[in-house]
Amino acid sequence: MLRGLVTAFRTLTIFPVPGQDASKHSESLPFFPLVGLVLGLLLWAISLINRIINGGGWPMGIGALMLLASVISTRALHLDGLADFVDAAGGGWDQRKRLEIMKDTRLGVFGAVAIILTLLCKWLAFARLVAAGATIWLILIHMLSRTMQVQLAVTLPYARSEGGTALPFVQDASAYQRWAAFTVVLIAALAYGPLGLVALAVAQVITWVYGAWCRRHMGGITGDLLGAGNEIIEVTLLLLAAILGNLLPGCIGWGWLVH
Repeated sequence: MLRGLVTAFRTLTIFPVPGQDASKHSESLPFFPLVGLVLGLLLWAISLINRIINGGGWPMGIGALMLLASVISTRALHLDGLADFVDAAGGGWDQRKRLEIMKDTRLGVFGAVAIILTLLCKWLAFARLVAAGATIWLILIHMLSRTMQVQLAVTLPYARSEGGTALPFVQDASAYQRWAAFTVVLIAALAYGPLGLVALAVAQVITWVYGAWCRRHMGGITGDLLGAGNEIIEVTLLLLAAILGNLLPGCIGWGWLVH
């Protein structure tokens, strides 16, 4: 069982986790939310630096540091998938061509713009949450985005007939693994209160729409598409949290409903 945890961290992060990998890559899927938990905790811990900076802190600078930590800790894995997805969606006129474009290691204009805009949105959202003292929400957001990868892996077929790097995660994925991951993130969302459940619902809707698009236009899922889904969900939730801003610190838990 712990081998699945090792594989999850080795797949999604650069963290040097000791131990042996799982015999089947799909055994790591239930642990994806825990990877999100650790990544969220890392960013939350970095955000606390803002409290010790004189003159009211430096949210933009701390936000940039958090962005750097996010990119390094994940090896920009999901950003790479997002770029390939956008290049394929923007330049492919049929399923075969889209899959061919995604396999191309060269970065296109669409993909480059997608990476720039995504990093910009994350930086602004991080800075806003730091200024609002609401970075605790990063933990739930990162858990949700990783959990939705599990849902996509379980519910969609693998798009490439010749296989690929993510095939071992998809081919043996089961409903049990999906519900195990979902149970973990549901508990986390409940702990955050009503807004946590709203965030979970938003992530589910995005996953359903994105998954339907992948099935129709790509024939299923690939590693790049899993990464792209992670980024789409993560950025959307970050921007929604940034919009709420100063309202978020007072909306954790359930007690505020009765005041």
